[in-house]
Amino acid sequence: MIAGAGGLDPWLLAKLVCPITRQPLRYDPAAAELISDAAGLAYPVCDGTPVMLVEAARRL
Repeated sequence: MIAGAGGLDPWLLAKLVCPITRQPLRYDPAAAELISDAAGLAYPVCDGTPVMLVEAARRL
């Protein structure tokens, strides 16, 4: 699911939404996180797999 050079596959990124707000996410490659600006949360990406659990997210 990862597209080389540390980025997420653009197709996957376009499909993922925040589980709380249902708004699009943006990827922060430096932190390996998917950011939900609407919810103020950052979801981790572990070994190329997005962890879309609210319990695993950190507050921004």
